[in-house]
Parts: sequence; C-alpha cells; structure tokens
Amino acid sequence: MNKTELLQQVIARLENDLLQAQQAAQTAYETATHEENIAENKYDTLGLEASYLATGQARRAEEIRQALAAWKQLRLRPFNAEHGIQLGALVWLSDPQGAELCVFIGPDGAGLKLYLAEQEIQVISPRSPLGQRLLGCAEDADVELRIGATMQRFEVLRVL
Repeated sequence: MNKTELLQQVIARLENDLLQAQQAAQTAYETATHEENIAENKYDTLGLEASYLATGQARRAEEIRQALAAWKQLRLRPFNAEHGIQLGALVWLSDPQGAELCVFIGPDGAGLKLYLAEQEIQVISPRSPLGQRLLGCAEDADVELRIGATMQRFEVLRVL
C-alpha cells in the first residue's frame, strides 16, 4: 500500500473541491450583485439570500484551501513503534465481528473515501473521536470509543 499515492489522491480531491467551491461562490456573488436582483421592496430578498450564499461558499472555499495547504505540508514517515500511530499513518482496524476498516490519518479533510488496490480507505483527522483514540497506539492495541450511547471497539491490526 503506497501512502504517497493516497496523499496525492487527497490533494487532487481537495483541489477539485476547491475549484467547485470557488465556482459556486462566484456564481452566488454574480447572482447577488446582478441588477435584476436589486430589492424592489422589503419582501424581495433574492439578492440578500444570494449574498448569504456567496459568503458561505467563500468561507467553504477558504476552509478547503487551508486543508489543502495542510495536506501539502504533510511529510509521510514509516510507522515507528516507539512513537505509535501518528499523523500520516495508514491503519487497519478490526471490530469484534471481524469486519475490517482501513483509515488514513491526515491533518484535515476528514470524511473523504479513497480507493487504492481495491481497498476502501477512510480519511480521518486527529480531531475525530477515532483519530484521537488512535494517536500514540501501537499495533495489536485495543481501542474503545463511545459515540452517543454506543460503545465501539477496534483492534489495531497493522500500521504503515
């Protein structure tokens, strides 16, 4: 499994997301400032609503830009058992029923799903509950986390 290829996939996906967010923000801005959308009375709020949308889209684009910068600065290192799982680790987990999960711990952009060699890989951040619990763990460690009223357990099978 090649972590560099995964990193490149994340960066490519974030660059695409950034482009889409910038385009959406531009479209919303053009709608908000178009002369046909000037309010004629207090109930005519199309321009105002488009302005709010443009602001939200611009904020989203900035969040993606920051995530992209963090991923571009990430230096991948091989797993070091003395330090345990760290940022940039690729981790295979197993739940008590034997179902396996593969996660890639990155600085941001959690929620992305990647595929490499037909393996689904979930991107998580250290701020996520699972990411927090995994940091510093070793192979064969048991990890427990509570999400709402549910207790989830995982065994760390392998780390790259």
